[in-house]
Amino acid sequence: MASPLPDPRILPSGDTALTVEFGRTVDTAINARVLAFDRTVAAAQLAGVIETVPTYRSLLVHYDPVATGFADLSKQLLVLARHPAPPEGPARRWRIPVAYGGAHGIDLDALAERHGITPDEVVRRHTAGDYRVTMLGFTPGYSYLSGLDPSLATPRRNDPRTETPAGTISIGGIQTGIQCIAAPSGWHLIGRTPVRTFHPHREPMFLLEPGDAVTFFAIDAAEFAASDAAAEAGEIVAEQIAP
Repeated sequence: MASPLPDPRILPSGDTALTVEFGRTVDTAINARVLAFDRTVAAAQLAGVIETVPTYRSLLVHYDPVATGFADLSKQLLVLARHPAPPEGPARRWRIPVAYGGAHGIDLDALAERHGITPDEVVRRHTAGDYRVTMLGFTPGYSYLSGLDPSLATPRRNDPRTETPAGTISIGGIQTGIQCIAAPSGWHLIGRTPVRTFHPHREPMFLLEPGDAVTFFAIDAAEFAASDAAAEAGEIVAEQIAP
C-alpha cells in the first residue's frame, strides 16, 4: 500500500486569504497535487470560499471573513486534502504557432550557442515538447509551462530587460512561458506567438487554464503578421485539438 501523502502547510495570506502549500520546489508531481486539490475544493463548495488560485506548489484560497475564519477553514481544507480528488477529465490540448528567432526571438542564437547546438535544433527540440500549463501569473494570461526538454534548460539572465514584447515565448530555468502582454522579463526570448492568451474583449477572456496541454509549431514572419492581426481582432488563432 502506498504511503499516505503528507498534509500540506496552511499559511495565512492577509486577513481574507490563506495558502495551502504542498511543497517548496518546482515539481510536476506537486503541481498535479495542487490542481487535483483545486478540483476537490471546487466540488466541496465550502461556505465563505470566494476564489481559488493554483500555483506551481500551492493553492491560494480567498474567503469571506464574515462567512468563515482562518482556523475553521484550515481544518476543513486539511480534511479535504486527505480525500481522493474528483477524477480529472481529458486535458484540453492546444497547438500554438510561434515565429522563432530574428526580431521575434532575439535570444535564440545566443541560447543555441550556449548549448552548443544550432538555432534550428533549438526550434526542433522546443516544438517537439509536450507541455502542461502549470499556473497562470505575473501578468494577465502569462502561462508557465512544464515539460521543457532538459537540454534547453537555461538559467535566467543576469540582466533582466525592463520590457519584452507581447506574445513572447521564452525559456527561464527548466520552464518555458507564454507572455501575453509587454512586460519586464529575465527569461531568454526565443520567439513570439500571435496567440492572445488574454484578451479583455473576447470570450473566453483567458484562453489557457492550468492543466491544459500545449504544443508549439513554427511559422514564418508573414504568417505571424496575418495571425497577429486576426488575434488582435479577437480571433482565437491557436488550434484546439482532441485530447
